[in-house]
Amino acid sequence: MIQSKILKTGVRAALAALAVQAYLLAQPAPAPRPMEDTFRMLLLDGRSFLGVGVAEIDAERSKALKLKDEYGVEVTRIEDDSPAARAGLKVNDVILEYNGQRVEGTEQFVRFVRETPAGRTVKLLVSRNGATQTIAAILAARKPKAEAYRFEFPNIEVPVPDIPQAKMSWRSSMLGVEAESLESQLAAYFGVKEGVLVRAVNKSTVAERAGLKAGDVLLKVDDTKVMTPRDVTSAIRAARAKDKKQVSLLVMRDKHEITLNATFEDEATSEKPAIPRSKSVTTQRQL
Repeated sequence: MIQSKILKTGVRAALAALAVQAYLLAQPAPAPRPMEDTFRMLLLDGRSFLGVGVAEIDAERSKALKLKDEYGVEVTRIEDDSPAARAGLKVNDVILEYNGQRVEGTEQFVRFVRETPAGRTVKLLVSRNGATQTIAAILAARKPKAEAYRFEFPNIEVPVPDIPQAKMSWRSSMLGVEAESLESQLAAYFGVKEGVLVRAVNKSTVAERAGLKAGDVLLKVDDTKVMTPRDVTSAIRAARAKDKKQVSLLVMRDKHEITLNATFEDEATSEKPAIPRSKSVTTQRQL
């Protein structure tokens, strides 16, 4: 009698497991999002949202969009019936300022939107076809959409695997690297408290000529500490604004600090085809 009950329970468990597996296999795999879609979701899934997709401004896009300086974020898409659409923003607009604050890049712009309460009017300084104008937009609140699937089987626990979290890395057209900020545990692994991890070094670039390698951790650009890719961008731009053709890079390699010198050629002699923007799930920023 006991053996019969155990057998029946085992059969039910096996059938339930097969049913769960068949359901999961039948679900379509989500399509990978391009770079601007990732940033659009960052803006939509928070307390406040504007409803735009944005991308970094590099030297090539700056010229194409008739910008005087290389900063701001380019609007790559507008969501229907969103605050951005109602305000009159258009694709290829460049947002230069947010409530009077200069917009350096996507990471900063996302933070501005997230930190502004829903229902508040924000003023955006926008460049459109080389001419600037101020556009007022009223941020809206959106409740995150959640779809839950629950299976109920007697005496059966279906384990749900951990979902990997996407890491954000940025591609530098100025230096020629892909890099990301270090979290505390990863920083300890590389023997530092903070810094910017170099994930890849592109060929025939300033970084390669300087001797920078994948796995290096950038600690300083000249005398400026760097903790995020944006810090690297700002430090290099500040040096270039002073007509400096060379900056020193303090690097942690194999838990030993070394100093490398990065030399920048004149724009007239160093202009090269732009590196195509990544279309992978990992978001890429032009530093």
